[in-house]
Amino acid sequence: MKVAIKFLTSIAFLSIFAGTAAVNAAHHEGDAAPAEPNIVEVAASNADFSTLVAAVQAADLAEVLAGEGPYTVFAPTNEAFAALPAGTVEMLLLPENKDKLVAILTYHVVAGNVSAAEVVEMTEVTTLQGATAAVVVTEEGVTVGGADVVMTDIEASNGVIHVIDAV
Repeated sequence: MKVAIKFLTSIAFLSIFAGTAAVNAAHHEGDAAPAEPNIVEVAASNADFSTLVAAVQAADLAEVLAGEGPYTVFAPTNEAFAALPAGTVEMLLLPENKDKLVAILTYHVVAGNVSAAEVVEMTEVTTLQGATAAVVVTEEGVTVGGADVVMTDIEASNGVIHVIDAV
């Protein structure tokens, strides 16, 4: 059942990102092709990442994650943020908690463009926060830092996003 849910979730995300890619790729003959969106733009184009995008903006990390990179982001969905204890997200978004928010968000980012094929060969990743997150590969899937990876290899101009189900 868990594998079926992950598959359906992946299909839903794929259709959303395929639609975004199609819109971005469409252009008139003679017009310059639109630039490939960066990590922040890709996340902002999907309503399932609205909490993540709001947190990135509150932490003043949007400019960094829109920069040259490359970065690998293990991106929690809105559902993952909603699973936190009541009031946690709101508390973290307060200006006085910016340092905590930065620490949490940078724990979800790895320097470099690390594809899913590379992640499954690792036992841990070192995050921008400085901590390591364990990578566990089983027949049921992959976890990074205890979060299930539910979709992989969402390309951006400055890196890649892997979708996870927990913060």
